[in-house]
Amino acid sequence: MSLSVEPKDLSSMNTLGLASHADACVVFTDDAQLPDLTRLARTYERTLVLGGGSNVVLAAQVSGLVVCTRTQGVALVGETPDAWLVEAQAGETWHKFVDTCLANGWAGLENLALIPGTVGAAPVQNIGAYGVELDTRIDQVHAWDIQQGESRVFSRDECAFLYRDSFFKRQPPGRWLITRVRFRLAKQWVPQLAYPDLSACRESAAAGRITPRQVFDAVCAIRQSKLPDPAVLGNAGSFFKNPVVDASAWQRLKAGLPDLVGYPQPDGTFKLAAGWLIDRAGWKGRRRGAVGVHDRQALVLVNFGRATSTELLALAQDICADVYARFGVRLEQEPVLVA
Repeated sequence: MSLSVEPKDLSSMNTLGLASHADACVVFTDDAQLPDLTRLARTYERTLVLGGGSNVVLAAQVSGLVVCTRTQGVALVGETPDAWLVEAQAGETWHKFVDTCLANGWAGLENLALIPGTVGAAPVQNIGAYGVELDTRIDQVHAWDIQQGESRVFSRDECAFLYRDSFFKRQPPGRWLITRVRFRLAKQWVPQLAYPDLSACRESAAAGRITPRQVFDAVCAIRQSKLPDPAVLGNAGSFFKNPVVDASAWQRLKAGLPDLVGYPQPDGTFKLAAGWLIDRAGWKGRRRGAVGVHDRQALVLVNFGRATSTELLALAQDICADVYARFGVRLEQEPVLVA
């Protein structure tokens, strides 16, 4: 199938629902299109790969060539004595993929249920939730070098994962198109239930009657109770990363804020709850024109309708400045700005 370039309204292709338009957009559906994609991309000054649009802030006008990934498919491609090797095409919806894995008896991703976006975008951001980080489940990432016109298979180590970061996120936009991802899911399932909201699951686990599907359902219920549905209220999930501070900064903050929420890390640092800081600063539930902070989760910025990236980023900047002025902690935006 050949690639067809056409203008595209991107407003429905980003979960924030920001008004955005691209003059040149192609839909990638099959690996056979990759050589043509490279030839086409070379005629534009820049290329943007867009999956589910769940981790981007799109400007009103997006320049260059926009590549929308729509490949589909999930398969068991191998196994070892202790793990299933499951491969998913990049265009698969992430939540649907997690559900498919559980339906086939491949557990291990249930804590990541209901995260918006696609499989291909998940390694870029190195998504994580409720005590599970994606990089602990990845075996390989298959990608196409759009500039060089060649494929490459990345091992987990070569992906250079960090907290909400990866090799792919640090590369120039449009350099790499992730085509599929292979996951290594342990056959001996160990539920990850340390997160406080999963206390009911811990009780079931202690009684020896917890299942992966129960954890999946619990995570979905938690997210639905705290986070708005992007189809109803535009948002990109967590807008800020949880900041990490050293032990001395943690002690200083804790002395003045006894109820401060933080989690010790293996290297002696502490990960703070950005939502808690934003809430304590008084931003939770505040609205400014067409944008605002969600009234149930301060970590989520929302579009009440017809908002622009300019409005949203101005709000984010003011929140960051206020949190720093109050607590001396710098917040970092999660979604990537695309102009």
